[in-house]
Amino acid sequence: MYKAPRGTVDILPQDQLYWAHVTERAAATCSLYGYERIDTPVFEDYGLFARTDAQGTDLVEKEMYVFEDRSGQRLALRAEHTAPVCRAYLEHGMFNQPQPVRLYYVGSAFRYERPQAGRYRQHHQFGCEALGDASASLDVEVIEVALSFLASLGLQDLSVVLNSIGCRKCQPEYVEVLRSYYQPLASQVCDDCRVRMVKNPLRLLDCKEASCRVIVDEAPHISDHLCPDCEAHFEEVKAQLNALGVGYSLNHRLVRGLDYYTRTVFEIQPKREGGQSAIVGGGRYDGLIEAIGGKPTPGVGFAMGLERVILNLKEQERGVPTTTAPRVYLASLGQSARRSAVALGAELRAAGHSVVASTGEKSLKAQLRHANSLGVKYTVILGDDEVRDGRVVVKRMTDNTQSTVERDALREHLAE
Repeated sequence: MYKAPRGTVDILPQDQLYWAHVTERAAATCSLYGYERIDTPVFEDYGLFARTDAQGTDLVEKEMYVFEDRSGQRLALRAEHTAPVCRAYLEHGMFNQPQPVRLYYVGSAFRYERPQAGRYRQHHQFGCEALGDASASLDVEVIEVALSFLASLGLQDLSVVLNSIGCRKCQPEYVEVLRSYYQPLASQVCDDCRVRMVKNPLRLLDCKEASCRVIVDEAPHISDHLCPDCEAHFEEVKAQLNALGVGYSLNHRLVRGLDYYTRTVFEIQPKREGGQSAIVGGGRYDGLIEAIGGKPTPGVGFAMGLERVILNLKEQERGVPTTTAPRVYLASLGQSARRSAVALGAELRAAGHSVVASTGEKSLKAQLRHANSLGVKYTVILGDDEVRDGRVVVKRMTDNTQSTVERDALREHLAE
């Protein structure tokens, strides 16, 4: 028997309530801040992702789904949304619009990684990107958008974690300091970290291996090596968060998984011990658009996995709006009645009533049992005698009272 591929899940009807709720709240929150929706293709030219990853990360080297189409073009399933959004910004000339351009997305992403709770090989992301403005106030704005969205869902006990990873002027100096610190310890770190020492030293700070954690804790802090501009930028981010009353903690170990990030990086995490890791990750990426062929253009944004958001909703027992049960169940008995019920159901739906029609040749008792299970308010019963006489029987399910109504008056009767 076929099963869903490893790392993928079916979103069943009972879970659609959560998905509808979180996507509606995402759209509503973004509207408050002036962010407009963008949807990019589910696959892109492989080079779009490779060019943004000059130092080599696990995402590009190990986790992407890459394939060639029949023309021989090398393509990749969308592994993250920021690079595709930036590609669309360039391709459609959005740099000619008033800046910053504020965009948001909701869509699937694909990564070949070890599945775990709230993280799948096909997952769904909600995120915002603000392009064309380098000010610290925009960093704060995207953090505020993420927090507002999570608050609108009723999620509590969340913490904001901040760091600055500098820019092209100050990062190289810090990278050399970090390498010098790690070189005498090379025999004590994991195999991945030995590779990172050469290819992407900032990623050393993000290692989750227990053998590396103590080493990371004692590593030099990048905050001690920021250039004056980056230091001033980060101080302004913190000052504006303080003005908003947003609590945060500083973590010198916090970096992002892709090397196009600069200056502010942040995560939003559950406070509770043993909870899942970050719900939201984001930061500034002032070098990304230049890396994919555009002029130097600042940008900042965040992404969050909706599966992880929904997992936290369930763990915190946050309710979601329930669906409205169909209003009318259409029961029919006899061939003539079943044919007439088809037209009657169409008439009622055209008048705005939600209708579930019985199918097959079930007994009236079975049909009423089905109607009860759906939670409908009324069951309209149509038999061959009713068809002949131009009448229907309307049964109110809450108290089992019923009345006979002329078919032509049924819509008005239900409306009343």
